[in-house]
Amino acid sequence: MNPTADTVSPGALPDGEESDERLVERARARDGAAFELLMRRHNQRVYRVVRSVLRDADEIEDVIQQAYLQAFLHLDQFGGNARWSTWVCRIAINEALARLRQRGRFVSIEALSEDAMADASKGPTNDPERVTAGREFGQLVERAIDELPDIYRGVLIMREVEGLSTGETAAILDVEPEVVKTRLHRARAALRAAIEDRVGEQMKTTYTFGNERCDRIVTAVLARLNFGA
Repeated sequence: MNPTADTVSPGALPDGEESDERLVERARARDGAAFELLMRRHNQRVYRVVRSVLRDADEIEDVIQQAYLQAFLHLDQFGGNARWSTWVCRIAINEALARLRQRGRFVSIEALSEDAMADASKGPTNDPERVTAGREFGQLVERAIDELPDIYRGVLIMREVEGLSTGETAAILDVEPEVVKTRLHRARAALRAAIEDRVGEQMKTTYTFGNERCDRIVTAVLARLNFGA
């Protein structure tokens, strides 16, 4: 996995490193190495986006693979109006939400009552100090985030954990920027109620995407695209 993939911001790539746009051009010509680099560069972000919707590890990996396959098969539809990472995240979250709809689990923001939100903000009944005993604080943060309703958890991860802008998050979720702002406000309030002031910089370490999983997904996608291992 590219060690700089998630620390380099678009437009500030190291000298000699090709832009996403250039890699997309190469991938359109069936350059497997270019598409592999695109996947490795953005695997962490795509994983976090999908992880904000789904929790089963195997299903998450399957969704990521499907998203990359769809992205490759429809590279001609990428017009460059948004970043490639935003475009592929949009594909990934649509696939993840489709899984929820198949199980009848997707709940719209309109269907979520204020009472339900209030209940969610209370979090677990265990005292947070007990929960943290013997565990890394990052695990506590992940647990608190997992307890948020789906629509708030996704926005929180994209904005706070992954650092996407309001506009990028709105594009991925296909909603208006004001909707993103509203959901983020409610997510923050719920999270504060659950773990008070214990979030901070620890959120940056949640939902990490290890090299082994990264390699497994990249290898599987390239094999299904007949690029070979």
